[in-house]
Amino acid sequence: MDDQPATVVAFPLRGEWTAVNTPAERVPSHGTDQLGQRFAFDFLRIDWASEGFRFHAQSTLRYAVVGVPLDACFGWAASIHAPFEGVVTASSDGWPERSRVHMLRDLAVVLRNASRFDPNAADLRPLLGNYLILRDAASNVHALIAHARCGSVRAVAGDRVTRGQHVADVGHSGNSTAPHLHFQLMDGPDLRTAQGLPCAFAEYDVHDGNAWQRVNDQVPGKRQRLRFAG
Repeated sequence: MDDQPATVVAFPLRGEWTAVNTPAERVPSHGTDQLGQRFAFDFLRIDWASEGFRFHAQSTLRYAVVGVPLDACFGWAASIHAPFEGVVTASSDGWPERSRVHMLRDLAVVLRNASRFDPNAADLRPLLGNYLILRDAASNVHALIAHARCGSVRAVAGDRVTRGQHVADVGHSGNSTAPHLHFQLMDGPDLRTAQGLPCAFAEYDVHDGNAWQRVNDQVPGKRQRLRFAG
């Protein structure tokens, strides 16, 4: 990761998760610096008891052929919590989710959006889906929460939020191949001009294969088994 000091915030999810994209593995974590994504995370909930990296309760064949309903995905509709005390600078809800997660269709959506991406577009919801941007009252750092469940965003621009407040639910809106949380820190509220900032989480647990270990002020590694330390 870059040598910039990380801003430490609260872990925004509850329960068990894993980071499928993380700056602990590479920077830029998503392969681009556009839209402030340099140090972004993607958090996914999977079934650790099953073989493979399964994020849903149905067969791989069904996922590939007819798709999996959103309510059969382990992370869908899980609560997302404010990582700090601050103010909502932007939010958007009402962007529809695809009713099923489908391997080929979702990949096609991502590739189509990437090929048509306009960094100056007024409407970024085809990429972000339903989202919130929060400003930390203490540091002026901004956080993006993206791909939220349609109808779940609980705050609008100008609202104050407290650290740990339930602000939205995990969804499958926008550029998403599975219900997940895209989370990043930035130096400003405008995604078109913002620069990504390094992020660490104040407290969470990591499973080392035998037991849970508490860690502080760390960056989750790729595919580590994580849980909220509450």
